[in-house]
Order: sequence, then C-alpha cells, then structure tokens
Amino acid sequence: MFLRENTRAVSVGAVTIGGGAPISVQSMTNVFTHQKEACLEQIKRLAAAGADLVRLAVPGPEDTAVLKELVAQSPVPLIGDVHFHFDRALEAVAAGVAKIRLNPGNITERAKVEQVIRSCADHGVAIRVGVNSGSIRARSGSSKKKDSQEPLPKLMVDKISAYLDIFSACDFDQVILSAKCSQVRQTVQVYRALAERFDFPLHLGFTAAGVLETGLVKNSLALGKLLAEGIGDTLRVSLTADPVEEVLAAKEILYNLGLRERNEPEVISCPSCGRCRVDLIKVVRQARIRLARIKAPLRVAIMGCEVNGPGEAAEADYALCMGPKKALLYRNGQPAGTTPFETMLDELIKLVNERSE
Repeated sequence: MFLRENTRAVSVGAVTIGGGAPISVQSMTNVFTHQKEACLEQIKRLAAAGADLVRLAVPGPEDTAVLKELVAQSPVPLIGDVHFHFDRALEAVAAGVAKIRLNPGNITERAKVEQVIRSCADHGVAIRVGVNSGSIRARSGSSKKKDSQEPLPKLMVDKISAYLDIFSACDFDQVILSAKCSQVRQTVQVYRALAERFDFPLHLGFTAAGVLETGLVKNSLALGKLLAEGIGDTLRVSLTADPVEEVLAAKEILYNLGLRERNEPEVISCPSCGRCRVDLIKVVRQARIRLARIKAPLRVAIMGCEVNGPGEAAEADYALCMGPKKALLYRNGQPAGTTPFETMLDELIKLVNERSE
C-alpha cells in the first residue's frame, strides 16, 4: 500500500473524500440532465458498475428543475456541475445535491461566489473548486501576454489559491480541489504542486484525454503515477466513451496499485488474431460491463479460439473459449458445457451466478 498524503476529510453525502478514506470513483452522465428518465437510468448503470459518486451537468434551469427527483432516486450521492451561471449552483444546492463543482475561470464575481458558499454551508454541501487548462488560458483577461509566458501548472495553482481566499474569508473548508489539463506531464506537475501547497483533498482527472484507446493510456500514466506517490483522494477517468468505461478503468487502476481490494471479476482475454471466429473486442467489453455487477473477486477468461483457450481456462475460475462453431464454457478449469455464440454471454453470466446457489 502506498503512503497517502494527509488531507482533510470532506463529506459528500455518505461518501468521505480525503482524511485517509478509501479513494472514491466517480463519473459523469453524458445525457441531458433534464431528460430525467434517461439520466436516472445512466446514474443507476454507473452505480451498478461501481461508481461511488455521479456528476450531472446543470447548464439550464430545466436541468436543476429535475434534480430533486434524481437525488431522491439515485443510489449514490449526486454532484451538480456548474459553469457559467451561479443561479444554477443555488438551485442545485436547494435540490439536495451532495456537492457542486465551481470553475474559478468562469464564475468570478466575489459576491456571487460568497452567496453560493453560504448556501452550501447552510445545506451541508461540499464544493469542488475545479479549474481546467482551457478556462485558464481563455479567460486570463488583460494579462494574456504575461499568462502565455507562465507555465500552465503555476497559472492553475495561482488561480485556485486566489479563489480559495474567498472560501477562507467565509470560513468554509468543505472543499475539494482539481486542476485538469489534457497532457500527462502537466497533469502530474499541477497535482504535485497542489499537494505541496494545500491540505484539501484532490480530485484527479483530465479535462480531455481522448477516446477509449488513447485516453486509457493517458489516464493510466498520469493518474497511476500520482496515486503511486500518495496523491489523490477521488478520481474520474475522463474518456470519450460510455461513462461506464470510465468507472471500470478507474477501478482497474486502483486494483492494480493495491489501493482498492478487488471485489468483482477480473476479465482476461487474448489479443485476438486471424483464428478468432467472433468480434472478440465487442464480446469482452460487454462481458466486463455485465460482470462488474457481480461482487466477487473472480478471474474470468474469454479466449478467441481453442489454441490457448483451454490453458487459460485452467488458471481462471470461469472461462469462455470459442470453438469452430460453438463456445466452450469452463468452471475451475473443467468443461462446463457448450453454447451457441449468440447466447454465450448469457450462459457465462448464468454459470458465474450459479456459484452461490
């Protein structure tokens, strides 16, 4: 286990961030919040995949109008993501969210920020002060020329520091910090600087990491390095993908660093080749999502052909191996039947679920 930075504890609903609490995983819905049913369905999918917290965009009053119902039905604490309109922050707090996110590059008028802080204090709501590289560069005002010569991590830390003066004046300390970039080196630099300067818990993440294939590399390099150094109390793996993939990736990072005990199946699979008779990439992705709902530290192998399949099956609790015309099921290295390709995932899930019957 890596030595964690000693940060103060902040309560976000039933989840504690910082103070030595387990590192929490969060993601963000990618449907319109005012589409209540679609949003709630995605919240539940993210929670089932293992998200401890879910953030929602609230750009308009039609979005904050449904928050109270979403909060009441959500299985995890919800976070209101506020950008340009401080009214949305007040509405989100009144609706019962557990935390809001404010961007110092967007909401800058001190009186408005103080009003939001007072409302959060009255309702027991935490605040993430989250800057990103785009808003810092785009809104540096009359000092653009000077700012363009300053290292980005320094600009971001200075912006957060100035913003926190308002929070200090209001005697409000239920604060979480983030400074998101789109490059690995800058991300590591700015979070190291935050950890050195402040004792507030840190939310790790990228402002833009890319699609699944490239984004996973960026997130693993930067967030993995920071976590290994003891920096970070909660994280979001930002990906241009189904947000469930973000949750699965975040947990995998924590599992492999030994920062979270695995309590769900680990899926291993072959790299695929010309012998494979199915779309193995699609099958494995679907399997990961479905198996994530099973809370047991199992090892599940999904192999594309019969060449290496039986060998890998011997080392797994459960396995699915593609044969010439059917898939072969294994349990504890022993054959457990065959199934058509069309129903093989259903049969695999059924077989895994039978373990507790």
